[in-house]
Amino acid sequence: MSIETDYELGVRRDLGSHVFTAEAIIAFARQFDPQRFHVDAEAAKNTVFGGLCASGWHTSATWMKLNIRSIENDVAKAQADGRTPPEFGPSPGIRNIRWFKPVFAGDEIRYSRINRGARPLNSRPGWSVLETSAEAHDKAGNIVMSFDSAVLIKLPEAGD
Repeated sequence: MSIETDYELGVRRDLGSHVFTAEAIIAFARQFDPQRFHVDAEAAKNTVFGGLCASGWHTSATWMKLNIRSIENDVAKAQADGRTPPEFGPSPGIRNIRWFKPVFAGDEIRYSRINRGARPLNSRPGWSVLETSAEAHDKAGNIVMSFDSAVLIKLPEAGD
């Protein structure tokens, strides 16, 4: 198994889509981002957004949910094929997070990931840092969110 062959560097990977409902927007925002344009549809009409919209953290967290599901599917497929899947570790962080357009109730957002590259970790033999870019687009194809991130990954030894 190698990063180059199994993680398709430079290829956009579709992670699926998600429809944001008013109920979910409000529930998420009440817990994590209780600003009036995320928690009160009436108050949101008198804001710069003109209506209830999802927190940027909500659109980003949804990417993570779909990304983890994609990884779990890849692990299950590797195991079904008799291969040892890689081990994923924590992320050292994200950079350049941007929310380009508001996501309103009823919007369907499609998520993707591009694996940009990898470098071995000298401090943890066998582990690498996999660099990725995340994006989310609305149904019209407009980008609504993006960020760059990284995750630690340990590939199985040759022959596993």
